[in-house]
Amino acid sequence: MTPEEFFADSPLGSAVLARVSDLLRDVGDVRVRATTSQVAFRRHRSFAHLWRPGQYLHRPAADVVLSIVLGRHDPSPRWKEVAHPTPAHWMHHLEVHDLRDIDDEVAGWLVEAALRAGAAH
Repeated sequence: MTPEEFFADSPLGSAVLARVSDLLRDVGDVRVRATTSQVAFRRHRSFAHLWRPGQYLHRPAADVVLSIVLGRHDPSPRWKEVAHPTPAHWMHHLEVHDLRDIDDEVAGWLVEAALRAGAAH
């Protein structure tokens, strides 16, 4: 499955995928992989994921969620949820309701996460 196929029935998901990919173009060495549950953005390790909560929830609040792995807790009220799965990683979940939600602030978080994920080997 390609990332585009993952979002084939979601115009917003397709637009968000394109926007996030564009924002990460200058970082370099970013690979994008799709599974049946998500689209992952990777360098040495994964640093961001796009997924569809409708696959898991009966009535999701958003069609698309962008999850970003940072090395710190970000206190922004924009996050739907922040999880701390390991001592070195904070997973921040952003519900995307409109393409405008992927703004300069989100671009900064994505670049921070990508640089932290290191170059692929």
